[in-house]
Amino acid sequence: MSKCINCGNDIANGAAHCPVCGAPAESNRCPGCRRELSGSESFCPGCGAPLRAGAGGQNANAAQNARPVNHTAPKSRLVAGLLGVFLGSLGVHSFYLGHTGRGVAQILVSVFTCGIGGIWGFIEGILILCRNINVDASGMPLKDDC
Repeated sequence: MSKCINCGNDIANGAAHCPVCGAPAESNRCPGCRRELSGSESFCPGCGAPLRAGAGGQNANAAQNARPVNHTAPKSRLVAGLLGVFLGSLGVHSFYLGHTGRGVAQILVSVFTCGIGGIWGFIEGILILCRNINVDASGMPLKDDC
């Protein structure tokens, strides 16, 4: 048995399509980079794309209703951390990671506290570099550069 990368359900060996969502049984390949997968990954080790967009769905049209797969490159941990350390009071690292609401909040806190609230972004930058913050806003793991 293998796992469908579209919905995460089991596909019997020799089956042409997933019995739940109808995706082709060639589900042992990443839809983005076409890399061979073992079937147990949540993210493609090659391109970092999430592999189970509609996990567990029982809808016959799950392939059409599933969330689209994000084929963007993973964000850099080093870039996000350094942005947090040096420009954290402006929330630049939050915008980089896709947390726009948090970025706006960091700007406002810094303005209303005359810059003292910038410590929030500085601490987040250190947490990113220390690997305590590991994903961006879409849940994609941060790429380790070093």
